[in-house]
Amino acid sequence: MSLDELIAQADARGLAASGLACSDRCVSLLVEDDELLRPLWAHLVDGSDWSESLEKVRAALDAVEPGAGSGSGADEAAGVARGMLLSAPAERDGEALREWAQACSAASLRVHRLLDPAHGSAEEALPLVEAELGRQAVVLQLLAEHGPQGLRRALDVSGEGRRVLRAVVSRRARAQA
Repeated sequence: MSLDELIAQADARGLAASGLACSDRCVSLLVEDDELLRPLWAHLVDGSDWSESLEKVRAALDAVEPGAGSGSGADEAAGVARGMLLSAPAERDGEALREWAQACSAASLRVHRLLDPAHGSAEEALPLVEAELGRQAVVLQLLAEHGPQGLRRALDVSGEGRRVLRAVVSRRARAQA
């Protein structure tokens, strides 16, 4: 099943988890705090309102200075990552949530494309992008198959992707130094 089909069939919790997981994987471009989005994940687990926690995340992002000119797509990628979280809907239902999940999917793929070491080569399949596509599908499948019980594994998948992206950014910085 394609990623678009998985998003189309996802319920509200799956859509929220999909958008949040994409954001979670990319937020390390902005902050080093791996716990920044934990409260939002907790709201998905217990089904409670996440609007107050979302505002705290936005305030934390507003306090972060924009990129310092690291170039090679990193600044653009950080801006895309910021946009994912700033555009999250306060209400976790309705069409706005589906649109956010779709936008986060596309934005996360764009971030991975910008940072992929093979970016700009003649290769059509970029390894970092392909891995991100796989992670997005796994998150949606976990929620579709296991409901709220799939959230823990979705969080693990997201953490793995965050570590991979952080390693790519670190390697790029060392190569540019």
